[in-house]
Amino acid sequence: MRFRLSIIVLSVCLLLSAFTTDQSVKQQATVTLKPYILKEAAWAMQQKPVTVTAETSPRSSGGKHDFYSEGDYWWPNPADPTGPYIQKDGLTNPQNFVAHRLAMIRFSRIIGALASAYKITHDEKYVKQAVVHLKAWFTDPETLMNPNLQYAQAIKGVATGRGIGIIDTIQLMEVVQGVEAMADSSSLNKETLAGIKLWFSEYLTWLTTHQYGKDEMNAKNNHGTCWTMQAACFAKFTGNQELIKFCSDRYKDVLLPTQMATDGSFPLELKRTKPYGYSIFNLDAMTTLCQILSTKDNDLWNYQTTDGKSIKKGIEFLYPYLKDKNTWPYPHDVMHWESWPTAQPSLIFGAAAYQNQQWLSTWKTLDHDPQDEEIIRNLPVRHPLIWLN
Repeated sequence: MRFRLSIIVLSVCLLLSAFTTDQSVKQQATVTLKPYILKEAAWAMQQKPVTVTAETSPRSSGGKHDFYSEGDYWWPNPADPTGPYIQKDGLTNPQNFVAHRLAMIRFSRIIGALASAYKITHDEKYVKQAVVHLKAWFTDPETLMNPNLQYAQAIKGVATGRGIGIIDTIQLMEVVQGVEAMADSSSLNKETLAGIKLWFSEYLTWLTTHQYGKDEMNAKNNHGTCWTMQAACFAKFTGNQELIKFCSDRYKDVLLPTQMATDGSFPLELKRTKPYGYSIFNLDAMTTLCQILSTKDNDLWNYQTTDGKSIKKGIEFLYPYLKDKNTWPYPHDVMHWESWPTAQPSLIFGAAAYQNQQWLSTWKTLDHDPQDEEIIRNLPVRHPLIWLN
């Protein structure tokens, strides 16, 4: 009886220790991020909505309400200047149309900042401002975006849109997470919330049934990861349990086994012309997926394949190069090498999941306010406080 009581006491102590450590991660993150959040929220309070209807491209095959973007690495052909574009992997063409992508990133930053400020201060003014932007994007018939990415990452003379463009809506994940963080506010009424959820339900239908969505789901690199990550995020928001299970199974049965090597690296990302940035990006996406889907009964953080692959091993592989990128043993990225790393979500999520103070300490020292647009675009999580439950 005494032995059994000791085991119970020990178990309770371990649970309390885990809870205390997790709370400590949140507390330390709040102290670190508070000045950045309040500064960005002050900026967000001054912004008016800018949606896809604010600017259009004559090259788009869609209408006023359709999101349009062009493939980053596609350029005019010197041998045929008016003909189809040609690819230069890793080299971004600054003349391509990206206004809608930038508007969506701006929207994501605004909602992320306002929701984070609300979590810290509980001031309703942040929610009221967020609602103005949410209505503009999702429910106002004059300015809303159609719930599809039919015309994303088009290529002049080659394609009016591609499945690869679906990666652009990873920016909407922090919008969803921000709405979740503000859901208890009286300033976010049920009608508005229902309208937002309807938009995402319709987008998920397109994402899972259109050929572009199927193509992206089956991509073998970070694009496949990002399809699953955002599908999981939007499915959780809309209560789509069938899709939640599908995404969880896909992580365990497809993403982790086929993308990760036994040492924790991502070989397909290491083959790219920007191996450092793409390795960071894919790890961030996988850890965010674990953060979204993990439950007490289905803990992806502690899942591993039969040959020992796990998300923990992925963080352990990349961590030394996040701490000191000068030790990176692979080729340097052809662009934006100097801008990585920032305060990567893989570190703070991993610190909370595994109670790893070293990872958290490194995260605290990294850049929390990146200015490089390429880095901002490739950060699926920029406001971690609204993700730490």
